[in-house]
Amino acid sequence: MGRRKKGDPIHGWLVLDKPLEMTSTHAVSRCRRLFNAKKAGHAGTLDPLASGVLPIAFGEATKTVPFAQEAGKTYRFTIRWGASTTTQDAEGDVIAKSDVRPDPADIKDALEGFVGDIEQIPPKYSAIKVDGERAYDLARAGEAVELQARPVRIDALSLLDTPSPDLSVIEMRCGKGAYVRALARDLAAALGAEGHVAALRRTQVGPFGVDDAISLDALEDLVHKARALEALLPVETALDDIPALAVTDGEAFQLRQGRSIVLPPRQASKLRDLRRPRTIADKDYSKAALAMGEDRAVAIGEARAGKFSPLRVFQWD
Repeated sequence: MGRRKKGDPIHGWLVLDKPLEMTSTHAVSRCRRLFNAKKAGHAGTLDPLASGVLPIAFGEATKTVPFAQEAGKTYRFTIRWGASTTTQDAEGDVIAKSDVRPDPADIKDALEGFVGDIEQIPPKYSAIKVDGERAYDLARAGEAVELQARPVRIDALSLLDTPSPDLSVIEMRCGKGAYVRALARDLAAALGAEGHVAALRRTQVGPFGVDDAISLDALEDLVHKARALEALLPVETALDDIPALAVTDGEAFQLRQGRSIVLPPRQASKLRDLRRPRTIADKDYSKAALAMGEDRAVAIGEARAGKFSPLRVFQWD
């Protein structure tokens, strides 16, 4: 018999405002201890030098993590002009300098060239694996790292502020896999300048926004007041763009047993009308829907040929 995990059956999403100089893994571990939760995970790593929205899933919410990871993201970052670094951020060593300070109008024009579906070479100091090794480990060991360009989607880029000739504040809305540091590197090259990311903050991950976020200090205060559960959002929050299907208690029981249920023609037609292309973890979820019981999620499933078949079933302790 397998050993039971220690902790309480906590279910839901926490939107943490991750502080600077803390890894995402450390942040998850800290929050898991505060809730004394059995199981936890996160939806998208933030570098230690980045702050902002880190959605943390507890319990059954971990089954929805892939949907949150595929969601669009928004970043606000500052480029410091004049020097490029090994890591493309303030942590690295300076490798090139320039007196060029791009004009705001030129920055705006250049940003337009990076909007849409583009090819982007990830930073050498990234978590991408090369022959089984993390690229940043190879780079720190002094080994040559050659990463291939890959397709990413950038939905919007806006120049928000120029506090000084040395600094430009930019906002980026993008899909999964786009790197802010790579964008800063390529933008500097397009402008004939040198630059690196001096500050980075994530403000949105899918339905999770900075307005929903809570700091570690505020969370600890709630824990001390025995009110920590007030900080959690429902498990189904990460599935806000998936059609919902109301099911009866009897249908919910069948789905939890892994069995399909028959859809009334009108309901099946409605779900077909709501379909849209969606790929989650390299799987086609265009026919996905969320079965909802009276007060909580029952299953993520696929509506096909007049039936709803469960793919991921929620089991509540």
